[in-house]
Amino acid sequence: MQTMILRMTGAVLIYVLLTALLRNYWEKSEKDLRTKLLIGVVFGVCAVVSTHGGVDYYDMIVNVRDLGPLAAGLFFSPVSGITAGLIGGVERYIAGTYWDVGSYTRVACGMSTCLAGFFAAALKHFVYKEKRASLLSSLLIGAVMEVFHMYAILFTHRDSMRMAYYIVEETAVPMIVFSGIGLMGCAFITGFLAGDFSKGFIILPREVTPLAIRFQRWLLGVTVLAFMIDFTATLGFQKRMAYQDASLALLSLEYSYEQFYKELENDPEVTNRLMEYMVDERDAVYIVFDRDGKLVAGSYLDQLAVSTLSETDRALFTEKMKSRPYMARPEVYYGENMLCFGRKLSDGYSILVAMFESILYEGVKKEMYETTLSHILLFAILYFLIAVLVNTIIGRNLRTVNSTLHRIIEGELDETVNVRESLEFSALSDDINLTVSALRGYIDEAEKRMEEELKLAALIQEAALPRNFDFPREDFKVYAMMDPAKQVGGDFYDFFFMDSDHLVLVIADVSGKGIPAALFMMRSKTAISNLTRPGTSPADILEDVNQVLCDGNDMEMFVTVWIGIIDLRTGRMQCANAGHEYPMICRDEAGYQLFKDKHSLALGVEKDIPMHEYEIMFSPGDRLFVYTDGVPEANDADQQQYGTERLTAKLNSLRDVPQAEVLAGVRADIDVFAGKAEQFDDITMIGFTYLGQKGI
Repeated sequence: MQTMILRMTGAVLIYVLLTALLRNYWEKSEKDLRTKLLIGVVFGVCAVVSTHGGVDYYDMIVNVRDLGPLAAGLFFSPVSGITAGLIGGVERYIAGTYWDVGSYTRVACGMSTCLAGFFAAALKHFVYKEKRASLLSSLLIGAVMEVFHMYAILFTHRDSMRMAYYIVEETAVPMIVFSGIGLMGCAFITGFLAGDFSKGFIILPREVTPLAIRFQRWLLGVTVLAFMIDFTATLGFQKRMAYQDASLALLSLEYSYEQFYKELENDPEVTNRLMEYMVDERDAVYIVFDRDGKLVAGSYLDQLAVSTLSETDRALFTEKMKSRPYMARPEVYYGENMLCFGRKLSDGYSILVAMFESILYEGVKKEMYETTLSHILLFAILYFLIAVLVNTIIGRNLRTVNSTLHRIIEGELDETVNVRESLEFSALSDDINLTVSALRGYIDEAEKRMEEELKLAALIQEAALPRNFDFPREDFKVYAMMDPAKQVGGDFYDFFFMDSDHLVLVIADVSGKGIPAALFMMRSKTAISNLTRPGTSPADILEDVNQVLCDGNDMEMFVTVWIGIIDLRTGRMQCANAGHEYPMICRDEAGYQLFKDKHSLALGVEKDIPMHEYEIMFSPGDRLFVYTDGVPEANDADQQQYGTERLTAKLNSLRDVPQAEVLAGVRADIDVFAGKAEQFDDITMIGFTYLGQKGI
C-alpha cells in the first residue's frame, strides 16, 4: 500500500510539473491550432505512459491516465483536451486488445479516457472559457471523472459482475482520490504562475462573492447532503432487508434439516448430504454437535479450527437455542462475525446454521457500489446543468444589466437596459429605464438651474474686477483681462490708488477651479483691498492677508499673489511675490525680459510667514507684464506647453503697441498655439506702461 501511494504521488507530481512547463510555453505562444495540437499530443503521450507504467495493486493496474486529457482540456484548450483523450483512449483499447494490458477493462477504460478529453473540452468551452477552474472545482471534476470510469467498468461487464465488482472495489478509492488531487494540483500551479489564488483558494468576503459562486457552493452543499442522506437511508434499508432475508433462510434451513433428521434418523449420512447441498445453495454453513460439544456433522469439517466446541461456543450456542437469529463471533469459525441460528435435535444433538457477515451483505455491497456510482454521476450531472443554467439565465443577464448600469453611472445616460428573457428581468429593465429617464429629467433641470446660477456668478465675478482702464492722467497706462477656464475662475487682478501718487497692481491665482476657487478668490481680493492702507508696504499687506486666509481655511486652499505699489512721481515700485509667476519687464534698450524676483510662500498655507520685498525702478516708457500660470502652461493637442520663451518673443513683437493690443495679441497667439486643445487653466494678464512726466 505504501509503495502504491508513493508511486501514485510521483505520477501526480509529474503531471503537475508538466502542466507548469506547458503553461509557460502556452502563455508565450500564439495559441494557434498547431500549439493546441502539440499540447494535446504531449498530454496524450503521458496518458499512454500512465497505461503502461501504472502501479500493480492486487493483480490490477492503478493509474491516473485520465489526468492527461482533463488537464489539457481544462487548463489549455478544448482542442488539446480532445486530442489527448483520443490518443490515450484509443491506445488503451489497442493495448488491451493486442498486448493483453488490462484486457478485461479495455472498453470501459478506453471509453472513459476519451470522454475525459471531451468532458474537459466542454467545460472549457461552455463554462470556464478564459477563466481558470478553481481548486475545489478541479478536485470535484477529477474525482467525478474517475467515478464515471468505475461505473463504466460495471456497466460494460454485466455478464461477469463479480469480477467487475472486485476490480471496482480494489481500484476505486486510489484512482478517485489521486485523480481529484492531481487535477487540483494542476489548477494550483496554473493559478500560482498567474499570481491568482482567488478562485477557490481565498475565501472572498460575502459582499464581494459573485452570486453564481455562492449559488454553486449552496448547490454543492445541498447536493452532497442529499446524497449522504440517500446513501445512508438506502444502505440501512438494504442491510435490514438482507438481514431479514438471511434470517428467514436460516430458519428454513434449520427446519428442513430437522425434518430430514427425523425422517432419515437411521441414515445420517444422507441427511448430511442433503443439508450440505441446501446450505451451499444459500451460501450458509452448518454444524451438528452432541451434548459434549463434539462436531459430528457439518460443512467443511476438515477445515474448521477445532473438532470440539470450546466452552465459550457451547455456552453461546446453548444460551441462544430456539431464539431468533443473532450475530456472534464463534471461535469454531475463526472468530468471524456471523448470523447464527441453532436448535436442539433428539438424542442430545444440536444444530447451528450460520452465514458469514461478508456473505450476508455481499449483495448489498455490490448493489450499493453501483447505486453509489450512478447517484454520484447523476448528482454531478444535475449540479453541472443547474450551475450552467443559473450562470446562463441569471448570471449572464445580471452581468448585462450591471454592464449597462456601469455605463450609465459613467455618464452615458442615453443607455437603456434591454434584458427580456424573463418576466422578472423585463420588469427590472423597465424600472431601471424609467429611473434613468427620470434622472435625465432631473439632471437637465439641475443643469439649467446651475447654468443660470453660474452665469450670474460669472457676472458678479466680472463686476468685481476693475473694467475702467481710462484714467484722467497721463503718467501711466494700464490694461488687464481675465479668461476663466470655466464659467467662473480662481484668478483675479486688481489695480487701485493707495493715494493720489501711489498705484497698487495686484494679480493672483487661487488653487483649484470652479465655484470653490471663485469664492476663495473673492475672499482673497477683498482681504487685499481692505488691508491696503497708505504707508503700508507690499510685504506687510501680504503678511496680514495670509493671517486672514489661514483662519477657517478648512479646505486647505491657497493663493499665489504678486503685488506692486508704484510711486508715479519717481517710478519706484515696491513689490512682493507670494509664489506667483515671474514678472516681465520691458526697457527700451533690452525689450521684454523675465525678472526673476525672490518668491515667498503662497498665502493660506501657514500662518506667520515672512514676506520678502524688493523694488523696481521704472523710467518713462518702461513696461510691465504680469500674468498667471495659465499663460505659459497653456497646452496644445500634443500636451506641449506655450512656455515663457514663446511668451517673451510674442511680447517683444508687440512692444510698441498699446497695452490693450498687447494683451489681445498674446491671447490670440495662445489660441493659435493650443488649436483644438481645451483651455486647461484660467488666463489672466495685466499690462502696465510707466510714462512719468513725459506723458504720451
